[in-house]
Amino acid sequence: MKDINIPASRFSTNSRVVFFTGAGISAESGISTFRDIDGYWSKYDPTKLASPQGFDEDPDLVLQWYAARRKKIKKARPNKAHLAISDFQKLFTDSMVITQNVDGLHWQAGNAPVLELHGNIHREKCFTCGRPGSEVASTKGAKSYCTCGGLMRPNVVWFGESLAMSTLSDAFEATRQCDIFFTIGTSALIYPAAQLPYEARNTGAFVIEVNPEETPFSEAADLSVRGKAGEILPKIFREFNAAIS
Repeated sequence: MKDINIPASRFSTNSRVVFFTGAGISAESGISTFRDIDGYWSKYDPTKLASPQGFDEDPDLVLQWYAARRKKIKKARPNKAHLAISDFQKLFTDSMVITQNVDGLHWQAGNAPVLELHGNIHREKCFTCGRPGSEVASTKGAKSYCTCGGLMRPNVVWFGESLAMSTLSDAFEATRQCDIFFTIGTSALIYPAAQLPYEARNTGAFVIEVNPEETPFSEAADLSVRGKAGEILPKIFREFNAAIS
């Protein structure tokens, strides 16, 4: 990989940093994207497995799918990109992660705080009243019920549902206030989250994109680097660390 030129000396340990991550960072831990359904589940429409309508029609099917997904995710471990973010957060104490991923790998890596725009697959909430349930959801697909009598469902955002307004508001507020914004492993196609890098750019942040492929945002980034985040982020961290620590 060629040298990456970053004006790291423009910043200090007091600079505010946001890491915005998508499916690409999880893929490096062996977690397939949602639409990459293989084996037994390939015969099902993904929207049937992740929508209120699908759950209402066949909750057993949906719960079994999520149980299988959780079981696979539990075998995954944070990769070098997650760990590099932990290093960055020790250097820049005013920093946060905003993720589209639901796998919880940022928490495992010690990244904090983390705003999970799409929820967390390991948690549950009531399908009827929305009350939070277990934070260690089943990997067996068994039904469980809320005290109101409603069925518990995965605490993730499904097709046809909106992101939690409080979480989204916090994400945009952090983005507007940051000095450095990383967009990592995200396609920049799914709105409203895809607006975050543009918001950072428009409010004066230095925006660094790390992605294997070019995205619609690439030309707007201050620096856009092609490749795996696990290879690129440690290199970028070393440049920042050498310049400002």
